[in-house]
Amino acid sequence: MKFPYSFPLTRAFCLYLGQVVLLAGEAFTSIFSGRVRWRLVVNQIVEIGFGSQAVVIITGIFTGAVFTAQIFFQFNALNMSSAVGPVVSIALCRELGPVLTGLMVAGRVGAAMSAEIGTMKVTEQIDALRALAVNPVDYLVVPRAVAMMVSMPLLVGECIFFALTASYYVATQILNVNSVFFLQHMWFYTHSRDMVMAMIKGFVFALIVVFVGCQQGLTTSNGAVGVGRSTTEAVVISSLTILMINFFLTMGLNIIFPAGGRF
Repeated sequence: MKFPYSFPLTRAFCLYLGQVVLLAGEAFTSIFSGRVRWRLVVNQIVEIGFGSQAVVIITGIFTGAVFTAQIFFQFNALNMSSAVGPVVSIALCRELGPVLTGLMVAGRVGAAMSAEIGTMKVTEQIDALRALAVNPVDYLVVPRAVAMMVSMPLLVGECIFFALTASYYVATQILNVNSVFFLQHMWFYTHSRDMVMAMIKGFVFALIVVFVGCQQGLTTSNGAVGVGRSTTEAVVISSLTILMINFFLTMGLNIIFPAGGRF
């Protein structure tokens, strides 16, 4: 019996997905059993959260500015410039803020995780940890996972805040949108559930970045060439996964949190 040509690719995808799920399961088992090294968690929060602020802030500012300008140019032709505020706010909370933050953090933090753990793998430092009776998942993966789950929602909120600040400045100071209408309509149409959706997406994207990056690092081989390949694959896989999972999150969360309702 001959299998279709796509079978090896499907098999490889299932194997990789299984490895990531098993790694996540082992990490959460360690977290719930209390085997968390909090000093390492704090160090990773500083590295992931504080270290990513500049990237996230710049991304938020210019995303909010350019998105506001584009929305204004289209809406102004329809004499709907007062709707710029709520459209920008809802789009940033529900889509642009979480997705862009996830992609930027995947490029910065996911690559760093994969490179660091991959270097430890090819230089046999992970084998040394096992020889000292230290579980590599507890020591390397769990602190990064906890730090990422704490940092990513905060980074998403920071990105949205600076994006909305830039949006307000561009709309009112450059494009001459009435500031009262802008703020009033933005507050009226933007609900708490929009921010909840952003936080949920940020949390899910954090899991994707950390476990894909750590899995790539733990399976690195072939020396320096393997480290470079694992780093590249970590960024590509996590970024594509974020974009794909975002579609399903959007469909599901919009059913749970419909766009016209309130908490």
